[in-house]
Amino acid sequence: MNPAATSLLPDTLQWLPAAGRPEQLMILLHGWGASAADMAPLARTLQREFPQAALLAPEGFEPVDSGLAGRQWFSLDGITEDSRAPRVAAALPRLADWLRAAQAATGLGPAATALVGFSQGAILSLELVQRHDGIAGRVLSFSGRYATLPEQALAHTTLHFFHGATDTVIPAMQSRLAMERLAALQGDATIDIAAGVGHELPDELVQCALQRLRTHIPHRTWVAAMGAVPGLAARQRVDGST
Repeated sequence: MNPAATSLLPDTLQWLPAAGRPEQLMILLHGWGASAADMAPLARTLQREFPQAALLAPEGFEPVDSGLAGRQWFSLDGITEDSRAPRVAAALPRLADWLRAAQAATGLGPAATALVGFSQGAILSLELVQRHDGIAGRVLSFSGRYATLPEQALAHTTLHFFHGATDTVIPAMQSRLAMERLAALQGDATIDIAAGVGHELPDELVQCALQRLRTHIPHRTWVAAMGAVPGLAARQRVDGST
């Protein structure tokens, strides 16, 4: 293990392989008003399934507006549909720099990197790869949404959406709208909606995420293996399930 990874950032929780070099990099981004420690249960589950992964959970870049304990990636004070996108955009350069530093420290490139975000962390993850296609190989969006629906599909990043059907903070319709847009664009994405689940990270959706990580073949990999056969690729592009 590259020793630089242990001092990547002072406010970064880390779960590293017990022995040997890491083979995957998973970045866990928490929601509004939370902290890196809130991602620990998910990190431990991922570590059991992927023992050679390096899992890093940074703290949100700002304290929450309310003055309460907790961090945020961008302010929610007075936020509207019009103001959300510029606020998210303002946070992306710092996150992109941080992610590249994490990749350099662990010796792992974008293809081996997964962004795993919850709520506000998921918003940041989706918008970051939309701006920097291929900066990560996968995004796992839990209870997230786009700040602005994409205008073009990603060529180098696979998107996995996980949402509770009864989420009242960020309604599951946001993930469905994203999938509709990605289907029209022939984007590489999947969706899992859990009945009776709200704005949370339940085991049901975590198990769906593990299944996606273990079994989903990215469209770009499938096309290369199949020789980019016309027609077949289009049918494999978007996978929706409930």
